[in-house]
Amino acid sequence: MESAGGSSVLRNRRLESCFNASSLSNVGESSKVKRREAGIPKQKTDVFVDDNSWIAIVISCIKIVICFVTMMFTTFVWALIMLVLLPWPYARIRQGNVYGHVTGRLLMWILGNPIKIEGAEFSKTRAIYISNHASPLDVFLVMWLTPTGTVGIAKKEIVWYPLFGQLYVLANHLRIDRSNPSSAIESMKQAARAIVENNLSLIIFPEGTRSKNGRLLPFKKIIQIV
Repeated sequence: MESAGGSSVLRNRRLESCFNASSLSNVGESSKVKRREAGIPKQKTDVFVDDNSWIAIVISCIKIVICFVTMMFTTFVWALIMLVLLPWPYARIRQGNVYGHVTGRLLMWILGNPIKIEGAEFSKTRAIYISNHASPLDVFLVMWLTPTGTVGIAKKEIVWYPLFGQLYVLANHLRIDRSNPSSAIESMKQAARAIVENNLSLIIFPEGTRSKNGRLLPFKKIIQIV
């Protein structure tokens, strides 16, 4: 009798455990249903990886290559124009501005960079245009936005830049020797006379060189010309 009672107790415990397990599973299922109905997303333990990031990198590289090829093509075409206009130095300045308008607009269009322009109504007047220099595109953007009849000032080493440097010299833009203060002052005096006599505008990058980290660099010393 005792063994029968013991076995009945064991059977009851097994049944209770089965009921408890089934009830727990039912609770789990009901909680999942409630989470779905409430719109709570399922938690994921693995890290999300953006599969499209490499596509964006490839597209950016393609755009850069297209920009480089475009710039080389337009530079070569306008270099030929400058050679034809060698006897007319100020006609070369204006053709250099046309080159900047065409090339700058093309590069910005290829890259698809958003540009917000304020004060465009003043961009056709004679003025001194001052720009920061955080990117190589700053040069082309300023060349695009400044009016025809604008001359730039750059370091003399620009002549060694492939094609673009030679076009800069052919376009009769100004160069200064930063290592020689007296020569730099004389170059600035000549620039001032040329700008006044020919009613030109002027582009200046007061930092003197391109910023490597995007931050504004100290301005070079200003030489006052009387």
